[in-house]
Amino acid sequence: MFARPLLLAALLLAASVSNATAQSRSDVIAPPTLRANVTVTSDIVRIGDLVDNAGSFGATPIYRAPDLGTTGTLPVAQVLATLRTHQVIGVDTRDLKEISVTRAARAIDRQEIEQAVARTLERRNGLGEAANLTINFDRDVGDVRLEATNSGNLQPVALRYDPRNSRFDITFEIANETGAAPTRLRFTGTAIETVEAAVLARSVERGETLKHSDVLVERRPKAEVGNDLALRDNAVGMQARRQLRAGQALKTADLARPDLVTRDQNVTLIYQAAGLYLTIRGKALDGGTEGDVVSVMNLQSKRTVSGTVTGRGQVTITPPRAATVLEPSASLAPAEQASPVAVANVSSVAPKAE
Repeated sequence: MFARPLLLAALLLAASVSNATAQSRSDVIAPPTLRANVTVTSDIVRIGDLVDNAGSFGATPIYRAPDLGTTGTLPVAQVLATLRTHQVIGVDTRDLKEISVTRAARAIDRQEIEQAVARTLERRNGLGEAANLTINFDRDVGDVRLEATNSGNLQPVALRYDPRNSRFDITFEIANETGAAPTRLRFTGTAIETVEAAVLARSVERGETLKHSDVLVERRPKAEVGNDLALRDNAVGMQARRQLRAGQALKTADLARPDLVTRDQNVTLIYQAAGLYLTIRGKALDGGTEGDVVSVMNLQSKRTVSGTVTGRGQVTITPPRAATVLEPSASLAPAEQASPVAVANVSSVAPKAE
């Protein structure tokens, strides 16, 4: 009658003893244990940062943390001595000789700061696109290190810019995810709008034709080079109107289409009129590009005539059209009945238009 209750009691007792034993074993297996590598997010290192299973002592501060974004080391012997002063004993060192402590930080590099300044100044006070602004700081910015909790964006809260000297003064705020006051960063310097310019790699003389290797592309201050800039693709193959120095930004006024006729060059002199086409050898007395009017000596008659450059080594003379006066009794045949006029190529006859 009493066997069943006794058996139940025995089972409960065995379970209780088993739980107690397991709890005891758990306490033995998890003593305070040193960590080999530690990362902290504040300027204080606490016992709980260095020791696992530190219990109620975990929040006790014992060391000053390294500088933001840096790593320091603590000798284990020194750590154990410090722990003993706080009644933390029996720590498992895991045969460590030192503990590495890193202070977490948010790093903002110079490029990120430059981009933030350029975006803030974009299209303000006559400035153009942010991508065309060159930012120079009054002092070396380097990498800015903040608490890891400063996770917000760079938000401008104050701005001054003077277009007369290109100087700026900008203050940014960075929100803190802990709810603490935002961090403020102030930067001063100059912001200059630049443009891509075709720049000479070497000095060139008047009349030289530019090759690909002669022209580079560089960014230059817009205020320095003005608005008459020549594009590199348009500059290559053009001729210098005057002597130009190396490093000079090219303008469209500096360039001209290359001469098709040069001074003292033997050219083909063409006389062209209605139904007549004559050619003769001549000597150019001027140089010029297509469309320029130059003087040419007829090598046969030694007379000088003026003509228009129409091709490489070609000068064309087109006489002015004379008005035709008809007598009242004159009659004209229909145009379609007119006999065709032969086109001559005579090299031994000088044009009468001379």
